[in-house]
Amino acid sequence: MKIADFKVEQWMNEWETKCTYNVAETCTYSVTLDQLFEICGGSREEFMDRFAERRLTYGDIEGNPKFLEGICGLYETVKPEHVIPTHGAAGANHLVLTTLVEPGDDVVSIMPTYQQLYSIPEMCGANMHILHLEKEDHYHVDAAKLDAICDENTKVICINNPDNPTGALLSKEEIQTIVDIARKYDAWLVCDEVYRLLVQDSDAFTTSPVDLYDKAVVVSSMSKVWSLAGIRLGWCITKSQELRHDLLSHRDYDLISCGMFDEEVAAYALEHADKILERSRRIVRQNLAAVDEWIASEPHLSYVKPEAGTTCLVYYDYDIDSYDFCINMMKTTGALVTPGDAFEEPRSFRLGYAYSDNTDDLKQGLAAISAFCRTLE
Repeated sequence: MKIADFKVEQWMNEWETKCTYNVAETCTYSVTLDQLFEICGGSREEFMDRFAERRLTYGDIEGNPKFLEGICGLYETVKPEHVIPTHGAAGANHLVLTTLVEPGDDVVSIMPTYQQLYSIPEMCGANMHILHLEKEDHYHVDAAKLDAICDENTKVICINNPDNPTGALLSKEEIQTIVDIARKYDAWLVCDEVYRLLVQDSDAFTTSPVDLYDKAVVVSSMSKVWSLAGIRLGWCITKSQELRHDLLSHRDYDLISCGMFDEEVAAYALEHADKILERSRRIVRQNLAAVDEWIASEPHLSYVKPEAGTTCLVYYDYDIDSYDFCINMMKTTGALVTPGDAFEEPRSFRLGYAYSDNTDDLKQGLAAISAFCRTLE
């Protein structure tokens, strides 16, 4: 099977251990276990002692019940039997798309977005149809354009909400319109929502398609919002028992089950979801305010201010390829961002603004980017 190079992940693999300022990081600043217990107000010793008594078997093949219940608490209509744990959201996207898509299927995906959503269907032999999100529309899905590229042969529609790399957030009304289009063509709607609930507006609520449509399949993880990327734990959700059977059957070949300790940590974190979410929202809101001020001070940079998530797409007007821009900047200032061309967006870069819980650290990274920009003038 021929696969496309995963541009974003290969970029991060190459450079993230060599930088001084990792302004490419997409997770809300990760926590230690000690910090997790401090945030949640629990007992480290009690948790560890209880787990240390357990035999290290495969555990619950279909998921730790407490973990599944924690996930259900993030949605309005989801039940434990709808949830399938996976090895991160990357594992969930791969599982869902390789299960749903067969050679010759028509698949629609937005762009820019996380590359899995169009490269995995393509490697499965799908006929890909791309809906480009426009800067002028704040990267929101144009429903009329989406409807125009779908037809009765469309099997899967892939979206990302909030969007990576742009930070665009679709409203409940916009999600409902996309659901209506999917229902019109009897298509599966796959939504990667790893940044869900990480909003800038305190009154915003990220509606999930799985609460609106019986052929919606959603994907998320413990990494971005919950600051626990190191446990490598995600999930996919479907209310279709037939698809659930197929997903579990596929998963038997490459996963069997997730780690017992990973699921125990995730279950504990989701028991205290409100406390972790409060911390995460504080970080992204204070840090984005610093980014917004910085962008306004840079005459050669521009962006659409994100509505959610931890990333933004920053454009520059210098005559330089985005890979050259990012590599040269990394080598001269130590500031790491992700080339826009990794998202098919030339003369731009993806900035991750939640990589530190200290705004001063972020400002140092932004200053390093500014210093490199001065060399191009």
